[in-house]
Amino acid sequence: MNSPLNDLALDQIFRTARTYRRSADAWLDKPVSDELLRQAYNLAKLGPTSANCQPMRVVFVRSAEAKEKLKPALSDTNLAQTMAAPATAIVAADHDFYKHLPRLYKEENAVPWFEGKEESIAETAFRNSSLQGAYLIIALRALGLDCGPMSGFHKPSVDKAFFAGTDVKSNFLINIGYGNPEVLRAREERFDFDEACSIA
Repeated sequence: MNSPLNDLALDQIFRTARTYRRSADAWLDKPVSDELLRQAYNLAKLGPTSANCQPMRVVFVRSAEAKEKLKPALSDTNLAQTMAAPATAIVAADHDFYKHLPRLYKEENAVPWFEGKEESIAETAFRNSSLQGAYLIIALRALGLDCGPMSGFHKPSVDKAFFAGTDVKSNFLINIGYGNPEVLRAREERFDFDEACSIA
Protein backbone atom coordinates (compact mmCIF):
# COMPACT_ATOMS: atom_id res chain seq x y z
CA MET A 1 0.00 0.00 0.00
CA ASN A 2 2.84 2.41 0.74
CA SER A 3 5.13 1.68 -2.21
CA PRO A 4 5.59 4.60 -4.62
CA LEU A 5 4.35 4.23 -8.18
CA ASN A 6 7.01 3.51 -10.74
CA ASP A 7 8.25 6.16 -13.16
CA LEU A 8 6.13 4.86 -16.02
CA ALA A 9 2.94 5.40 -14.00
CA LEU A 10 4.06 8.82 -12.74
CA ASP A 11 4.93 9.86 -16.28
CA GLN A 12 1.51 8.81 -17.59
CA ILE A 13 -0.43 10.58 -14.85
CA PHE A 14 1.73 13.70 -14.42
CA ARG A 15 5.08 14.20 -16.12
CA THR A 16 4.23 13.50 -19.75
CA ALA A 17 0.45 13.92 -19.52
CA ARG A 18 -0.78 16.97 -21.39
CA THR A 19 -3.96 18.97 -21.84
CA TYR A 20 -5.41 18.44 -25.31
CA ARG A 21 -7.21 21.49 -26.63
CA ARG A 22 -7.39 24.31 -29.18
CA SER A 23 -8.80 22.52 -32.25
CA ALA A 24 -10.76 19.59 -33.63
CA ASP A 25 -7.38 18.03 -34.51
CA ALA A 26 -6.65 17.58 -30.80
CA TRP A 27 -8.35 14.17 -30.77
CA LEU A 28 -7.65 10.96 -32.63
CA ASP A 29 -10.61 9.20 -34.23
CA LYS A 30 -10.77 6.51 -31.58
CA PRO A 31 -13.83 5.88 -29.40
CA VAL A 32 -13.94 5.81 -25.61
CA SER A 33 -15.93 2.89 -24.24
CA ASP A 34 -18.64 3.02 -21.59
CA GLU A 35 -16.57 0.56 -19.58
CA LEU A 36 -13.57 2.90 -19.42
CA LEU A 37 -15.78 5.76 -18.25
CA ARG A 38 -17.27 3.51 -15.57
CA GLN A 39 -13.81 2.39 -14.47
CA ALA A 40 -12.63 6.00 -14.24
CA TYR A 41 -15.58 7.04 -12.09
CA ASN A 42 -15.20 4.00 -9.85
CA LEU A 43 -11.60 5.02 -9.19
CA ALA A 44 -12.34 8.73 -8.75
CA LYS A 45 -15.15 8.14 -6.26
CA LEU A 46 -12.64 6.72 -3.78
CA GLY A 47 -10.89 10.07 -3.31
CA PRO A 48 -11.59 11.93 -0.06
CA THR A 49 -14.32 14.54 0.30
CA SER A 50 -15.60 16.47 3.33
CA ALA A 51 -17.62 14.07 5.50
CA ASN A 52 -17.66 11.74 2.47
CA CYS A 53 -20.23 14.11 0.95
CA GLN A 54 -19.48 13.16 -2.69
CA PRO A 55 -21.33 16.05 -4.38
CA MET A 56 -19.91 15.42 -7.87
CA ARG A 57 -22.38 14.42 -10.54
CA VAL A 58 -21.18 13.72 -14.08
CA VAL A 59 -22.87 13.61 -17.45
CA PHE A 60 -20.64 11.98 -20.07
CA VAL A 61 -21.69 13.62 -23.33
CA ARG A 62 -21.10 11.28 -26.27
CA SER A 63 -24.18 11.01 -28.48
CA ALA A 64 -24.84 13.42 -31.35
CA GLU A 65 -28.05 14.50 -29.61
CA ALA A 66 -26.26 15.29 -26.33
CA LYS A 67 -23.50 17.16 -28.18
CA GLU A 68 -26.14 19.34 -29.85
CA LYS A 69 -27.57 20.15 -26.41
CA LEU A 70 -24.12 21.16 -25.17
CA LYS A 71 -23.02 23.04 -28.29
CA PRO A 72 -24.88 26.36 -27.75
CA ALA A 73 -23.32 26.75 -24.29
CA LEU A 74 -19.71 26.51 -25.50
CA SER A 75 -17.44 29.47 -26.09
CA ASP A 76 -16.13 29.90 -29.64
CA THR A 77 -12.64 28.84 -28.55
CA ASN A 78 -13.91 25.57 -27.08
CA LEU A 79 -16.47 24.60 -29.70
CA ALA A 80 -14.44 22.65 -32.27
CA GLN A 81 -12.36 20.68 -29.78
CA THR A 82 -15.42 19.71 -27.75
CA MET A 83 -17.48 18.63 -30.74
CA ALA A 84 -14.54 16.48 -31.91
CA ALA A 85 -13.84 14.86 -28.54
CA PRO A 86 -15.11 11.27 -28.20
CA ALA A 87 -16.62 12.22 -24.83
CA THR A 88 -17.05 15.32 -22.71
CA ALA A 89 -17.65 15.08 -18.98
CA ILE A 90 -19.86 17.75 -17.47
CA VAL A 91 -18.53 17.82 -13.91
CA ALA A 92 -21.26 19.21 -11.69
CA ALA A 93 -22.11 19.63 -8.02
CA ASP A 94 -25.31 18.45 -6.36
CA HIS A 95 -26.34 21.09 -3.84
CA ASP A 96 -28.63 18.52 -2.23
CA PHE A 97 -25.60 16.42 -1.30
CA TYR A 98 -26.22 16.81 2.43
CA LYS A 99 -29.49 14.89 2.17
CA HIS A 100 -27.44 11.76 1.43
CA LEU A 101 -25.16 12.13 4.46
CA PRO A 102 -27.10 9.66 6.65
CA ARG A 103 -26.10 7.00 4.11
CA LEU A 104 -22.59 8.25 3.35
CA TYR A 105 -21.33 9.52 6.71
CA LYS A 106 -22.38 7.42 9.66
CA GLU A 107 -19.86 8.81 12.16
CA GLU A 108 -22.40 11.39 13.31
CA ASN A 109 -25.44 13.27 12.05
CA ALA A 110 -23.88 15.83 9.70
CA VAL A 111 -27.09 17.01 8.04
CA PRO A 112 -27.48 19.97 10.47
CA TRP A 113 -24.05 21.22 9.38
CA PHE A 114 -25.63 22.18 6.06
CA GLU A 115 -29.42 22.15 6.20
CA GLY A 116 -30.71 25.69 5.63
CA LYS A 117 -27.16 27.07 5.30
CA GLU A 118 -26.93 28.03 1.63
CA GLU A 119 -23.45 29.55 1.82
CA SER A 120 -22.00 26.44 3.45
CA ILE A 121 -23.81 24.20 0.97
CA ALA A 122 -22.51 26.15 -2.04
CA GLU A 123 -18.93 26.31 -0.75
CA THR A 124 -18.81 22.61 0.16
CA ALA A 125 -20.44 21.50 -3.08
CA PHE A 126 -18.08 23.58 -5.22
CA ARG A 127 -14.89 22.68 -3.36
CA ASN A 128 -15.56 18.97 -3.18
CA SER A 129 -16.91 18.59 -6.72
CA SER A 130 -13.76 20.37 -7.92
CA LEU A 131 -11.65 17.90 -5.94
CA GLN A 132 -13.60 14.99 -7.36
CA GLY A 133 -13.23 16.36 -10.87
CA ALA A 134 -9.47 16.42 -10.35
CA TYR A 135 -9.58 12.82 -9.13
CA LEU A 136 -11.50 11.98 -12.30
CA ILE A 137 -8.79 13.50 -14.49
CA ILE A 138 -6.15 11.44 -12.69
CA ALA A 139 -8.27 8.29 -13.03
CA LEU A 140 -8.83 8.88 -16.74
CA ARG A 141 -5.11 9.40 -17.30
CA ALA A 142 -4.29 6.29 -15.27
CA LEU A 143 -6.53 4.29 -17.62
CA GLY A 144 -4.69 5.54 -20.68
CA LEU A 145 -7.01 8.36 -21.71
CA ASP A 146 -6.16 12.00 -22.36
CA CYS A 147 -8.07 14.98 -21.00
CA GLY A 148 -8.83 18.56 -21.90
CA PRO A 149 -10.34 20.19 -18.79
CA MET A 150 -11.82 23.64 -19.34
CA SER A 151 -14.24 26.33 -18.33
CA GLY A 152 -15.31 28.59 -21.19
CA PHE A 153 -19.00 27.68 -21.28
CA HIS A 154 -22.29 29.22 -20.17
CA LYS A 155 -23.18 27.44 -16.95
CA PRO A 156 -26.87 28.42 -16.78
CA SER A 157 -27.42 27.02 -20.28
CA VAL A 158 -25.75 23.72 -19.37
CA ASP A 159 -27.72 23.49 -16.15
CA LYS A 160 -30.99 24.09 -18.01
CA ALA A 161 -30.15 21.54 -20.72
CA PHE A 162 -28.81 18.77 -18.51
CA PHE A 163 -29.92 19.35 -14.90
CA ALA A 164 -33.35 20.99 -15.15
CA GLY A 165 -35.55 20.30 -12.14
CA THR A 166 -32.61 19.43 -9.88
CA ASP A 167 -30.28 21.30 -7.56
CA VAL A 168 -27.25 20.17 -9.60
CA LYS A 169 -25.02 22.95 -10.95
CA SER A 170 -22.26 22.58 -13.52
CA ASN A 171 -18.67 23.25 -12.45
CA PHE A 172 -16.32 22.54 -15.38
CA LEU A 173 -15.93 20.35 -18.46
CA ILE A 174 -13.41 17.66 -19.37
CA ASN A 175 -12.96 16.60 -22.98
CA ILE A 176 -11.91 12.94 -23.00
CA GLY A 177 -10.30 10.76 -25.64
CA TYR A 178 -6.99 9.83 -27.16
CA GLY A 179 -4.97 12.95 -27.81
CA ASN A 180 -3.18 13.75 -31.04
CA PRO A 181 0.45 14.46 -30.05
CA GLU A 182 0.99 16.45 -33.25
CA VAL A 183 -1.05 19.37 -31.89
CA LEU A 184 0.94 19.74 -28.68
CA ARG A 185 3.02 22.83 -28.02
CA ALA A 186 5.91 23.00 -25.59
CA ARG A 187 4.74 22.64 -22.01
CA GLU A 188 4.27 25.96 -20.24
CA GLU A 189 6.50 26.74 -17.28
CA ARG A 190 5.58 25.61 -13.76
CA PHE A 191 6.67 27.19 -10.48
CA ASP A 192 9.53 25.46 -8.69
CA PHE A 193 8.96 24.10 -5.20
CA ASP A 194 10.69 27.01 -3.48
CA GLU A 195 8.58 29.52 -5.40
CA ALA A 196 5.24 27.97 -4.48
CA CYS A 197 5.84 26.10 -1.24
CA SER A 198 7.32 26.44 2.20
CA ILE A 199 7.81 23.97 5.02
CA ALA A 200 6.90 25.49 8.36
